[in-house]
Amino acid sequence: MSDIFDGVFKFKNEDYEKHKNLFAKLEVGQNPHTLFIGCSDSRVVPSLITQTLPGELFMVRNIANMVPPYRETQEYVSTTSAIEFAIEVLDVKNVVVCGHSNCGGCAALYKSEEELKNVPHVRKWLELAKSVKEYVLNNIDNNAEKHIKREMMTEQFNIVHQMKNLLTYPLIKEKYLNKEINIYGWYYMIGTGEVYNYDKANDSFNLITKQK
Repeated sequence: MSDIFDGVFKFKNEDYEKHKNLFAKLEVGQNPHTLFIGCSDSRVVPSLITQTLPGELFMVRNIANMVPPYRETQEYVSTTSAIEFAIEVLDVKNVVVCGHSNCGGCAALYKSEEELKNVPHVRKWLELAKSVKEYVLNNIDNNAEKHIKREMMTEQFNIVHQMKNLLTYPLIKEKYLNKEINIYGWYYMIGTGEVYNYDKANDSFNLITKQK
C-alpha cells in the first residue's frame, strides 16, 4: 500500500496542480460526454485508453462489462441505476461498451457449477451472458484452435449482446432512434494496446486508427 499512498501524494502535488483550473470547475458539477461501460478488470483503465481528463467519462464497471436488460424492479440494481443516471440526468451523448482480451468473466461462462461454487453471486451475474455462450458454442468451428477462437468470439459477441441490451432501456432506444445518442462497442487487446470498434453494417470489429 505504500506505493498507493505515495501515488496519492504525487497526484496532489503534481497532477492536481497541473490541472488545477479544471478541478476547480469540476468541484461544482460534472458534464461528461460519454458513458463508458467496461469490465472491472484491473488491466482496463478507461481514462488511459481514451486519453481523457477527469469529468469526460461517466464510468460503469462490472464483471465482463455487462448491461442487464431493462426491467422495473424494487431491487438494488447498481449497473441499471448508473446507466439510468447517465442518460436521464447527465444526458450523455455517447455510450461505449468496452470488452477486452483475456476476460476472466467471459472465460467463466464455460466453467462448471462446481468450479464456481465459492462465487455464487458471480455465477448468478454470468447468467446475463447465457445466450452469448449458447451462440458461440453453436457457431464456432471445431478445430485445433477452437479454444483460442472461442475466447475472442465470446468476448466480442458479448460486447454486441450488451449493446443490444442497452436498447431495452426506453429512453436510450428513443434517443438512439432519434440520433440523439451514439452507441459504440469496443474490443481492447491488452497485450498490444489496440482497440477495435464494432461495425454494425459489416458485423465486424475494425481497428481504431487516427481520425481524419
